[in-house]
Amino acid sequence: MSDLPIDFEWLWLIGGVILLIAELIAPGFFLVFIGAAAIATGLAALLLPIGVALQLALFALLAYLAARIGGRRAYSMRYDYSPDPFLNDRAKRLLGRVVVVTQPVDSNGGRVRVGDSEWSARGGPAAAGDRVRIVDIEGNCLKVEAEHVLPPAAPSPSPPSE
Repeated sequence: MSDLPIDFEWLWLIGGVILLIAELIAPGFFLVFIGAAAIATGLAALLLPIGVALQLALFALLAYLAARIGGRRAYSMRYDYSPDPFLNDRAKRLLGRVVVVTQPVDSNGGRVRVGDSEWSARGGPAAAGDRVRIVDIEGNCLKVEAEHVLPPAAPSPSPPSE
């Protein structure tokens, strides 16, 4: 074999930097945790006199913790929130809209005007011209219920005259 001394501390640091560069080339947000663990192991090996077996154990522990803790935080914020969750589902975007009945709606069917088109609907009961709210969607049929309006306010009592 060769008589060249191998500094494992520098190998950890170089390996960690290579992993970070690989993360930049092929982003998947996983190599960054392993690279950070390798760099931390290299720094610990430079500062403390620890053997290769202990360096491997430290790297394994740091890589596991970095992937579990860092991965959980990174992936939990990635795709959960969307300002418009029904962006690509036109029918689901209609939920909650108030529309006008064009043909009487009951539990067997009817038609409602949504924008510039008419959709089949069930629910009700509602007569033509009534306003209904879309509460669910079954295939291409809208489930609607009557839009509840507040009753007119009762007249306030007049103050007593003297």
